[in-house]
Amino acid sequence: MNKTAPTFAMNLMQSMYVAALSLIVVLGTSMPASADEADAKRILKSMSDYLAAQNALSFDYDATLEIVTFEGQKLALASSGSLSMKRPDKLYATRAGGFADTATSFDGKTLTILGKNENLYTQVDIPGTIDNLVDELRFEYNRPLPAADLLLTNAYKELMHGVTDIKDLGSAVIGGVECDYLAFRTEEVDWQIWIAQGDRPYPCRYVISSKLIDGGPQYSIQTSKWKSGRKAKNRHFTFKNKTDATKVDLKDLKGTGDLPDHFKMGESK
Repeated sequence: MNKTAPTFAMNLMQSMYVAALSLIVVLGTSMPASADEADAKRILKSMSDYLAAQNALSFDYDATLEIVTFEGQKLALASSGSLSMKRPDKLYATRAGGFADTATSFDGKTLTILGKNENLYTQVDIPGTIDNLVDELRFEYNRPLPAADLLLTNAYKELMHGVTDIKDLGSAVIGGVECDYLAFRTEEVDWQIWIAQGDRPYPCRYVISSKLIDGGPQYSIQTSKWKSGRKAKNRHFTFKNKTDATKVDLKDLKGTGDLPDHFKMGESK
């Protein structure tokens, strides 16, 4: 997620207005900090260590990317998909939405992005680990993977970078799974994470709210069907052109970005 991408938001219903104001007062004035902060760090570190220890992982997800128009209107771009990975250097991810249907595969040497709607694909040489792939896609190609921050071998260190405020907000339920609910703040974003309780502390929901864009848009991803080890989905990580797709340069690969092709990116504040 680059600095312009975290575009997202949780809209409160009018009937919840009074309750929301009460919650703001409580969180702003009376929550003890030290014990909550220590617990939150411990829970986040447990999640990071658990994910890094799994040699194979797979999950499904539903994501929402919010954008703010020049007129100040918030629009939510929804998509769904799945991701499978084998450490240190194999990954396969899909994403389907109203304007894009893509499959991304990485075999430790070559990244392939297939645009199913146009039956076009591109390939880029990116030898190395999944950690290196995450960084290359984020910073060099502006094409972040879903839940990219959580896939790193040292997710805790990356997530905690620049954090200035930490809250342990207790329990919550996501998709029928009881979770620990944590909230963090940095100068650029606020982010929240819901982590499954028990001996498999995987992330169930992850929300990032931008402070750099007027309107505070959000990116959110909710996961399900987490599997690890031999139970993880078995994928072919090396691209096989089964649909006789046409190979093109990355710049000519239409209909595979986070935004529809006719959208124009504005500037952050």
